[in-house]
Amino acid sequence: MGETLRLDGVSLTYQAENGEVEALRGVSLTAREGELVAIVGPSGCGKSTLLSIVAGLMAPTAGAVLLGGQPQSGLNRKIGYMLQKDNLLAWRTVRGNARLGLELRGLLTAESAAHVDTLLETYGLGAFQDKYPGQLSGGMRQRAALIRTLAPGPELLLLDEAFSALDYQTRLSVTDDVYRILKSERKTALMVTHDIPEAISMADRVVVLTGRPATVRDVVPITFGAEALPPLGRRNEPAFGRYFNTIWRELDA
Repeated sequence: MGETLRLDGVSLTYQAENGEVEALRGVSLTAREGELVAIVGPSGCGKSTLLSIVAGLMAPTAGAVLLGGQPQSGLNRKIGYMLQKDNLLAWRTVRGNARLGLELRGLLTAESAAHVDTLLETYGLGAFQDKYPGQLSGGMRQRAALIRTLAPGPELLLLDEAFSALDYQTRLSVTDDVYRILKSERKTALMVTHDIPEAISMADRVVVLTGRPATVRDVVPITFGAEALPPLGRRNEPAFGRYFNTIWRELDA
């Protein structure tokens, strides 16, 4: 597998009302093609800030972000960003919401529209494509938001606490759905979460950050044997608890 994303020594210092704040210090990590990398760390350590830098919404003070081996600066259309809230437009149908990114980028063609319809059908929303967001469950809304993000064909997907607004039962179901979609579409993803079990259940590797200024304390590879287990299946494995204890000790160090 090739390397989709590389962060080399990314640092960020910014000016606040009470003085200079060092948010990130020398953060380096990689994400290979088709890999899902989770980022965990203490509250307020700069996890979401790091995603903003990857997305090009903020510029690092030092270091570099490389996508496909090329240094990045500013917004990059090859990156899709999925936030806590689905932000579906209430007055547009599911199909209309799923096509929105294509429309805004001037990429909506008969072929790309057909691809959206295929995604909706494949991932259980075909029968609901003419419904409105208010008529969907929370899990279905998140699937629709993910399809909207995937429709323009990003090389890298950023997930920033994308499931935290859901109730626990829905969240477990949605992580299974999202994992299946990302693996089926062979997408590379960088996921920020405060939920250690969620990180273990979805990720190929978990990056553990320190408190502010955030540095990389450890990178924990997650494997559950030769079989690719979905998130709910992983939670039933004996290794799940061992991974939890390892990551918890790192966070508590």
